[in-house]
Amino acid sequence: MNKEKTNQASANAQEDKENQNIGQENEECLTEEIDPVDHLQRLREEIEEHKSKAEDYYAQMQRLKAEFDNFRKRTQKEKEDTARYASERVIQSLLPVLDNFERAIASSRKNKDFEALSQGVEMIERMFVKVLEDEGLKIIETVGQEFDPNLHEALLKEESDQPENMILEELQKGYYLKDKVIRPSRVKVSG
Repeated sequence: MNKEKTNQASANAQEDKENQNIGQENEECLTEEIDPVDHLQRLREEIEEHKSKAEDYYAQMQRLKAEFDNFRKRTQKEKEDTARYASERVIQSLLPVLDNFERAIASSRKNKDFEALSQGVEMIERMFVKVLEDEGLKIIETVGQEFDPNLHEALLKEESDQPENMILEELQKGYYLKDKVIRPSRVKVSG
């Protein structure tokens, strides 16, 4: 029991010492005088500093918003211009074909040489096809091919010694633009 009292007394002494240290710290804090005017001035300066930062951030946000709006408007205009003038390059490449048609017509009025006119028209057709091929146009193969409803439109069916659903005749050419069918071939198939 004596030992317990000694331990208890030792613990109480330690606690008193800690409380005394805390009390001294509190007294030191209380003895330091805080000038309310200085404290208020410091708080006002902090408020002004934060207000200035907030104004800078707001101005930066406004500039970014304006830049984004300008970017959006510029992009929209470019998109509209692209749509409006998308065919410009193709049209420019077709102008020589048009020029040759005009020359052929003018020549046919002066000369009645239909052989020369026929050759001129064939040359213009080759020129025209070349322009279209350069743009990605390809002819869909037909005669001798098996009918494919994705590529061909059967207008006629005819009995034949060919296997069923083979294309016998092309009635109108079909075309791909790059890898997309833009017009199916119209064909006659074996039945």
